[in-house]
Amino acid sequence: MATSQHPSTKQDILQRLLKQGQATAQELAETLEISPQAIRRHLKDLEAEGLIQYQSVQAGMGRPQHVYQLSRQGRDRFPDRYGEFAMSLLDTLAQTVGQEQVSSILRKQWERKAQEYRDRLHNGGSVRDRVALLVELRRAEGYMAEWYPADASGDEAEGYVITEYNCAISDIAESFPSVCGHELEMFSAALPDCAVERTHWLIDGEHRCGYLIRAR
Repeated sequence: MATSQHPSTKQDILQRLLKQGQATAQELAETLEISPQAIRRHLKDLEAEGLIQYQSVQAGMGRPQHVYQLSRQGRDRFPDRYGEFAMSLLDTLAQTVGQEQVSSILRKQWERKAQEYRDRLHNGGSVRDRVALLVELRRAEGYMAEWYPADASGDEAEGYVITEYNCAISDIAESFPSVCGHELEMFSAALPDCAVERTHWLIDGEHRCGYLIRAR
C-alpha cells in the first residue's frame, strides 16, 4: 500500500542511486529536497521490497551511517537487459556452434551497430555535437546515459565524458565479457577522428561505465 502512495519519490530515489552508486539518507534528502524523516520512510519501504540494500559505515566518532545502494532486483527495474530469451538463444548457439563462433557473431553485431552509429553521426558537426547525438542514440536503446565536458571549464581539447549508469546487455556481458571490449571498439569506430578510452566499468564492480573521448 505504501508503494503506491509515493511512486514518483520512490522512483526518484531509485534513479538517484542508479546514477550515484550509493548515498546516505541525508544525502538523498538534500538532493531530492524532502525531509530526512520522509526519505527514511521511503527507504524502509524500498528495502522491504528488496529494491535497495545498505551497509553500515563508521563516520568519525558518531554512530555508523547507513549507505544505500540498489540491489540486483532494484537494477532490474530499469531497462538494462534484452531479456531471458536473448540469453537462452546465445546459450543454445554456444552449445550448437561453440563459444568461439558465438563471440564472432557478437563481434559482427557490434561492427554493424558501429556502422549504424557512424552513419547517423556522419553529418553531426563538431565532436561535442556528435557526442551529444551518440548519447541520445544510446538513451533510445534503453541506456541511462549522459555526457559532459571532461574539464570543468568546457575546454574542448580536454574532451568529453560519456557515462552510462546501466547496461542494456548486462546479462550478456556476464556470460560473454568480450562484448564490453566490442563496445569500446564500437565507440571508436563511430567517432573515427577521436581517441576513446574507458574510464569506468560496471563489470569491475563500479556503478557506471564511462568513456573519455578526445579529438585526435
